[in-house]
Amino acid sequence: MYENRRTGLLFVLPFLLGVLGFKLFPFVASLALSMTQFDVMSPPEFVGLENYRVLATQDPTFRQSLKVTLLFVVLAVPLRVAFALAIAQVLNFRLRGVSFFRAAFYLPSILGGSIAVAVLWRFIFSQNGLVNIALAKIGIAPIMWLADERYSIWTIVALFTWQFGSSMVVFLAALQNIPKSLYEAADMDGASRFQQFWRITVPLLTPVIFFNLIMQLVHGFQEFNGPYMVTEGGPLNSTYLLSLYIYEESFRYFNLGYGSALSWVMFALVGGFSALSFWSSKYWVFYAGEKEGRR
Repeated sequence: MYENRRTGLLFVLPFLLGVLGFKLFPFVASLALSMTQFDVMSPPEFVGLENYRVLATQDPTFRQSLKVTLLFVVLAVPLRVAFALAIAQVLNFRLRGVSFFRAAFYLPSILGGSIAVAVLWRFIFSQNGLVNIALAKIGIAPIMWLADERYSIWTIVALFTWQFGSSMVVFLAALQNIPKSLYEAADMDGASRFQQFWRITVPLLTPVIFFNLIMQLVHGFQEFNGPYMVTEGGPLNSTYLLSLYIYEESFRYFNLGYGSALSWVMFALVGGFSALSFWSSKYWVFYAGEKEGRR
């Protein structure tokens, strides 16, 4: 018994060392660094909560990046989850070649963070790009997507939404586990497709919707590739997400103490919104076996 336990521990040791070295230690170290002034070249100087006071009262860039981040999350996360559910619903039908379409719709989740896709996205939304060409066909004047602060946020929202593949796969697996007899009974009662979707599919999917919502909420706050590679935070900081501000403070200006403080603010935001989601789930998430009419 002891030999088996030791062998098991040896197998999990690389994973444990990875968690300790690349997850837990940086997590704790960043909290310590957030209370210092540290520029890499000189030893850290302890300043207490000064970094947090500065970002809360004297940093307009932080307020702008926070506002943009919250706007991005409010727009992008529901769109990604809703789009993933809609596509999963379509791909759940037994169609010829449906396996190909499932793979094709999942592909953007793999390619979305690449440099090639960023270049393609910049071309699509350029003044003479495909989006403006399509708008011109229906009589709409070209829009300066990447140069107008009123529209630039939508370019990275579209890129984030386009990478819906992982959520789609989870929804698709959940849809295939819904008993067909429920839809057959609804058909016999004369329920329309929309009524079946809203009264059967959505309630049974609420745990999966909740899971995807939490996962995409975390990803939304951490989104970096879009604003960094497509819009570079502009124009006029209209796409300057908090993740981009953390990166620039930490690795462009080597202000690691302040960057760590910003990281902990992001951690608090993600934790707060996640806690709010968990609290609200008791009103709209229904699990198998629970009583109807739960409040």
